[in-house]
Amino acid sequence: MANAATMTGAPFSVRVRKFVVSKQFIRGAIAIFGFLALWQAGSMGLFPFMHAIPTPITVAATFWEFLVTAKYWQSCLDSTLRVMYGFVAAQLVGIPLGLGMGWNRNFKDFSYPLFELMRPIPPLAWVPVSILFWPTNETSIAFITFIGAFFTIVVNVLGGVSSIPRQLVDAAVSFGASPKQVFWRIVLPATIPSIVTGMMVGIGITWNVVIAAEMIAGNTGLGRLTWEAYLAGHTPGIIVGMISIGVAGYVSSMAVKVVGDWLMPWKKIF
Repeated sequence: MANAATMTGAPFSVRVRKFVVSKQFIRGAIAIFGFLALWQAGSMGLFPFMHAIPTPITVAATFWEFLVTAKYWQSCLDSTLRVMYGFVAAQLVGIPLGLGMGWNRNFKDFSYPLFELMRPIPPLAWVPVSILFWPTNETSIAFITFIGAFFTIVVNVLGGVSSIPRQLVDAAVSFGASPKQVFWRIVLPATIPSIVTGMMVGIGITWNVVIAAEMIAGNTGLGRLTWEAYLAGHTPGIIVGMISIGVAGYVSSMAVKVVGDWLMPWKKIF
């Protein structure tokens, strides 16, 4: 307990310094530099199938050209906002729906068959219907990102509620707890890890979906930027778009992880 408290209360600079010299950071750095070295060697002819791939140095130079343009940053902002709208909407609708289906058998009997019928439909299959149904491209793309995260969060929340030991609920009821008290003090706290897992998986799917939707129906965004580079035959620009998508997805995942750590403070102790 004391060690955990000490680490938690340590200055930010100290924690950064410890992380930089940690085995985790060193191994990750070795993996990244190793990948770049193989990429450089492959682009220079070591691997014949990579002859059309530009070198990391060329991509870095192109990346710098993108960084000083307003279009690049506007594309990053547009994609991020679309992901945020769809992801937040999916949590606001999906979490209560998953809790409701897991907590109330009658509600599940009515809603689960329809949910299972729609769940196997790929998010991109919704694109034509979304374009026809929603009045603007922005709302249609936001809806597709919502679909991407919605089913994932519902499945995880429903699984979390279903995995709660029945003995806990029976014990609470035997001590006089009301259904409302059982829900707020047992069911919801026990489901938080499943909610966080659904959020972590959902944010990744949301980025996958929004990029594909932007390529099909968008006028702006990282997906559109990458697609335009492809149409122009600008291979370094394609790779810059891919790297940008990866970085944006990583930052989003870390933001979700911070929220998850805040919802589960006991992870700092154990």
